[in-house]
Amino acid sequence: MITRIGLAAGDIWNYLDNHEHVARLDKMMKEMNKERDIVLMSIGWLAREGHILLEGDGPNYTVRLTSRG
Repeated sequence: MITRIGLAAGDIWNYLDNHEHVARLDKMMKEMNKERDIVLMSIGWLAREGHILLEGDGPNYTVRLTSRG
């Protein structure tokens, strides 16, 4: 499981890097076509490590790479 989360975290980082370092969570999840739970766990991992920021309220957060990303 941890390998899948780590691979998805890399995919999320690459997605954001190719989309001007920012994306809406709902759009990113649709375009990545990955399991919802894996994406959310990966986002948590990246956020905890300081590689991304989550902005906004409600289910449609904005995900942004940090300068550490």
